[in-house]
Amino acid sequence: MKELDFAALLCSRLCHDLISPVGAISNGIEILSDEEDEMMRAEVMKLLELSAGQTSNRLKFYRLAFGAAGGIGAHVPIRDAKNAATSLFEGTPINLDWNSEIGEMDKSTLKVLLNMILVASESLIRGGDMAVNITKTGESIITEVSVRADRVIFQDKAREMICGNTETLDGDPKIAPAYLASSVARELGSKIEHIEHNENSFTLKFST
Repeated sequence: MKELDFAALLCSRLCHDLISPVGAISNGIEILSDEEDEMMRAEVMKLLELSAGQTSNRLKFYRLAFGAAGGIGAHVPIRDAKNAATSLFEGTPINLDWNSEIGEMDKSTLKVLLNMILVASESLIRGGDMAVNITKTGESIITEVSVRADRVIFQDKAREMICGNTETLDGDPKIAPAYLASSVARELGSKIEHIEHNENSFTLKFST
């Protein structure tokens, strides 16, 4: 895929994820300008606070997952990634458990991890449990993102994309994060592995 085409799809994905909370903020401000009932104004303020928080949390996560945070060759503290992921799922039915044996990670590997988290989370259509485990064996760092729920739907095209079995996005912004994760993993000389435990649980695994 051409870089400009992928950039356009990734921008479309960003806009799709941000339009809802930003639109809610806009609507809330419009209501406040006309509303005089104090109870209604209080409810609108709660909506504004919630929507502003969602927007901020998503931007913080996407900055690390999609952007160039930290500069060339930089290492990023694991706590920054943990905080970004925790905030992303705040107020959602996804329960995140995070365990790491290392304190920092190079930004390319971190980018793979965060996009694995994003892709895996979208299989939890009604919420569920997600576990992130980062271990070190010798010089190798192993990252695993596992999900479990009563109902898990991992789309075939997302699975094929993140595992590097296809590079055809077919103009679908939704699987742009899977393409990004697979591409960066390939640049690092590795690939992402999908391990299915049962119909309600699977793991995405990446080693460098």
